[in-house]
Amino acid sequence: MAIGVLSLLGFQLVDSAFIARLGTVPLAAQSFTFPLSFLIIGIQVGMGIAIAALISRALGAGEKARAKRLSSLVLMAGGAVIACLAMLLWAFQMPIFSLLGAESNTFGYLRSYWPPQLLSAWLGALLYFVYSVFRAHGDTRLPGKMMVITSLINLALDPVLIFGIGPWPGWGLPGAAWATAIAFGFGLLATGGRLWKRGWASREGLWQEGRQSWRPFMGIAAPAMVSQLMPPLAAMLAISVVAGLGESQVAAWGLASRLETLSLMVILAMTMSLPPWLGRCYGAGDWDQIHRLLRLALGVAVVWQLTLGILLALGAPWLGMALAGNPDVQHELVLLIRFLLPSYAALGVCMLVVSAGNALGWPLRAMLLSGARLFVCYLPCLWLGEQLAGWWGLAAGAALGNVLAGLVAWLLLRRILSRPHRQAGVTG
Repeated sequence: MAIGVLSLLGFQLVDSAFIARLGTVPLAAQSFTFPLSFLIIGIQVGMGIAIAALISRALGAGEKARAKRLSSLVLMAGGAVIACLAMLLWAFQMPIFSLLGAESNTFGYLRSYWPPQLLSAWLGALLYFVYSVFRAHGDTRLPGKMMVITSLINLALDPVLIFGIGPWPGWGLPGAAWATAIAFGFGLLATGGRLWKRGWASREGLWQEGRQSWRPFMGIAAPAMVSQLMPPLAAMLAISVVAGLGESQVAAWGLASRLETLSLMVILAMTMSLPPWLGRCYGAGDWDQIHRLLRLALGVAVVWQLTLGILLALGAPWLGMALAGNPDVQHELVLLIRFLLPSYAALGVCMLVVSAGNALGWPLRAMLLSGARLFVCYLPCLWLGEQLAGWWGLAAGAALGNVLAGLVAWLLLRRILSRPHRQAGVTG
């Protein structure tokens, strides 16, 4: 999963690197779409968490027929929900982008880029649901391979569709979205066919299964969705603060957002692969194994992210030159890298605790922790830093917010696991 996440997030960063060659305004226009893209991703991830939990529990109970019905339901219902959301975001795009601080010179780019970007987001959501079904069945290898293949397709198509080739002109900014849509469409056809071939989906009994499963599904999905929707809301508020500083700052913030997800690839892979394991241990009442898994995961998060963050901070000038063509954007990006990247060690701890909470039956606590991370720790520190010291203060405030969030998550996890029936050595 780490390899797959690396390739998937890597091609998103490659998109931004190619778009940066078009100029600061197209890159800023793309940056304004990130919060809305995160909104779609938040809903799809929340649904994926719920369906993976229900399918894994059904398989653990030997209810294979029910697991097949659940797989079909999430693909149909999830695709419909994301499609409705995409149409709403298309219909109200201009008022939304205006609220985010977009200026008139970016609207032309947004009008041409946003429709194909929404199409690619819908295809990506369907592909994510298929991946969730595979992970629930214990197969992480095929999703990882397909992430690599789709990223390579996108990488090959990006320069062709953005800049053109030979006598054929490129499409500019929309070309990046069309490249992603084509790559996701190919991945969906390949994995969807494999899903039906393995017999992990069913066409029968779906209505009755929907009536039976919607309550437990929403019991997991609703808090998970709220948790996942908080980051895009916070991203909207954050970019509105950044927009007051200038276009080069917005462009640098967009590149840093892509770099953030890429640098967190190991954490993201663990948030995908750890919950099914924790859920099975939870079902067996094996709290000793749960403690061991969490200690290992948190240890990897801190050591890996801190080491990676320090190395990238040291190489920030060269990384800035590689990602941004404009010298002003490079300068702003270097400052963000030096402050934010090391702080992701604490952010990784918080992300893993939230993921564990959803897997171990604490979805409300996980939701509250997500809210505290963003609206008590991160945003207040970011805003206060910007007010006190401008761009430098904003970067320092965002890093401080990540550190505080990691500390809060660690203290909460210790408190929860200290309960007598959840201590190590307890089974049954």
